[in-house]
Amino acid sequence: MIPIPSSSGFQPLDREGLVQRVARLLGKAIITGQLAPGARLSESVVARDLGVSRAPVREAARLLENSGLVTYHANRGFFVRKISAEELDHLYELRIVIELAAARRMIDQGQPEPVAALAAQLQALHRVAAPGVDMLTQVEADMQFHRLLCSGSGNPKFLAVFDQIAAETEFSIMVIGQLYDDPLKMAETHEPILDALQAGDAPRAEAAIRYHIGVAREMVTRQFRDLETGAG
Repeated sequence: MIPIPSSSGFQPLDREGLVQRVARLLGKAIITGQLAPGARLSESVVARDLGVSRAPVREAARLLENSGLVTYHANRGFFVRKISAEELDHLYELRIVIELAAARRMIDQGQPEPVAALAAQLQALHRVAAPGVDMLTQVEADMQFHRLLCSGSGNPKFLAVFDQIAAETEFSIMVIGQLYDDPLKMAETHEPILDALQAGDAPRAEAAIRYHIGVAREMVTRQFRDLETGAG
């Protein structure tokens, strides 16, 4: 068991949107590795550092449990979840299913606005690939592209499921350090998806999504297996 440090370095918050703000702070700390897998989330320590009561910290931990970043052990409390390679493989398999369906639905609807939003986000991906931009910003821009794909499908259930698993995906990439040696490659791998959606070519869009997410799936799960076996 890895205890949370006696001082987490968090600054006090006001009362507005307290639970959501605590959840965002803790989620970012987990995704960036400030709180390591297996670390215990001490409600009292976090509450003290943020200047809040323990109740919103506990509620925030429940939200993080729903998003897959935290697990609860009876009589012991909340812990940063240790995610296995097999679990990540299942997660990426689910992403492929959701995003294939979202792309087909987007093309069937033929609305230009969602595709235009994806084009704008692809430009954002290229911008954050610049030297000096931190990895979390790049990963969040990547995930926003896929979020817009699900949102643009017009089916809110696709988006709801995507949002539930997005944090786990971000966490997995941050743990392994990177997907590509060149951040620009991350942006470029989205281009075939956008090209196919702009052309309204469903088979090509599906092939591009399968390849794009499939490559990430293979990279992430392989490196997590290496970490599990001590080979990484």
